[in-house]
Amino acid sequence: MSIAEPERASLDPQGKADHLCVLVHGLWGNPNHLDYLATSLRTKHPQDKLNILVAKSNSGSYTYDGIETGGERVTQEIEELLEELIQAGTPIAKLSIVGYSLGGLIARYAIGLLYSKGWFEKIKPINFTTFATPHLGVRTPLRGYHSHLWNAFGARTLSASGRQLFTIDTFRDTKRPILSVLADPSSIFIRALSEFKTRNLYANIVNDRSAPYYTTAISSTDPFVDLDAVEIRTLKSYSPTILDPDNPVSPKSTKEPLQPFYIRLSSGGQSLLTRIPLYTALIALIPVATVAWTINSSIQSFRSNKRIQLHEQGEGLDSYRIPLLMNGSSARSAVSGAFRRVNSAHGQDYLPESQDDDSDSTDQDAKEDLPRLELKRTSSRKADFPTLALSDEQFEMIRNLNTVGFKKYLVHIKNHGHTHAAIIVRTSKPGFDEGKVVVRHWLDEAFEL
Repeated sequence: MSIAEPERASLDPQGKADHLCVLVHGLWGNPNHLDYLATSLRTKHPQDKLNILVAKSNSGSYTYDGIETGGERVTQEIEELLEELIQAGTPIAKLSIVGYSLGGLIARYAIGLLYSKGWFEKIKPINFTTFATPHLGVRTPLRGYHSHLWNAFGARTLSASGRQLFTIDTFRDTKRPILSVLADPSSIFIRALSEFKTRNLYANIVNDRSAPYYTTAISSTDPFVDLDAVEIRTLKSYSPTILDPDNPVSPKSTKEPLQPFYIRLSSGGQSLLTRIPLYTALIALIPVATVAWTINSSIQSFRSNKRIQLHEQGEGLDSYRIPLLMNGSSARSAVSGAFRRVNSAHGQDYLPESQDDDSDSTDQDAKEDLPRLELKRTSSRKADFPTLALSDEQFEMIRNLNTVGFKKYLVHIKNHGHTHAAIIVRTSKPGFDEGKVVVRHWLDEAFEL
């Protein structure tokens, strides 16, 4: 494999650059989705300062194949390039990894493998960054039959990746979901994550329907459900897109006065009338789209299972099948069976206010890593923002990941409803311009060369 493939890597031909940055795309994605990130990174840091690798081994439907398989593929790409550069006499001394959406979870798996194989003894880990990554999975913490249907239906339409994102999988012999193992303090994955000099995440506060705020920000609360009820604070140089990471949000001290009933009735009626054509179209299209989605998902799942079987039979995999937990003991049993986890009924969106919330209770060192909104949640029994009805496994992930510590940058994109794509300017659209502010902030404030 040539290291000069332009679609695969942007390398220093003179071999002066000793820092490699790897970009990993998300579900249904391909390297083109990361064009703006890669181009902006190259503009900021020339070839003689930074090598760039855009991983391509999980393109398209290959992202159905699960975090483990995807992580092994990306690790193989990285190792092949590192070995080639060593053979060329231009070894890498520093490594950074950027994951977008599902790519962030694949990246977390890959760094665990690199760590276990001794690469971090030869290469210094510098930056680990995720954009809109569902660190806690995508299980919906809402009540109602529609949420339970989504949790059950969605998990079964994306092959291995779907089961893992909805945490109904059992990873190897751990008897736990892979996301739980990825966040275990004794795992190679957390050990690897803790080695990085900087750990940053960017999370949309609204309109990210692929990966909602609570999971991308690793939070047990969602202060942004009602923007009219909160005061948002932004960074001056990046306003109004990037929130102040030290003090992003607080409840408004006083609520705005309620408008007279006849005004609310009038505006509500007009809103309903304008939406009637949309509702009519949805009623007609949803059944057709659901059938088409189900058929396509079944085909892709079948193909994914075949690819996974071939991957398992591939050469060189033994080097990746290593102990996952550093203490050598058996992993804790899952809180409940996979089927029960997906189909169990939740009677509420949030936990009762009177219930003690242990989800974010950590030692003092861990608390220093949490945004102020999380500190507020743990400092008082009557919280400013109610705790979401997450699973026990998700609460444990929050504790463990926040203990390692991420610098959390919250993003408020207003001009486009598809904030999941806009946050990295996934395609060239005028409505995605706010994402350029996000990328500029990342390069100027978060990324270290």
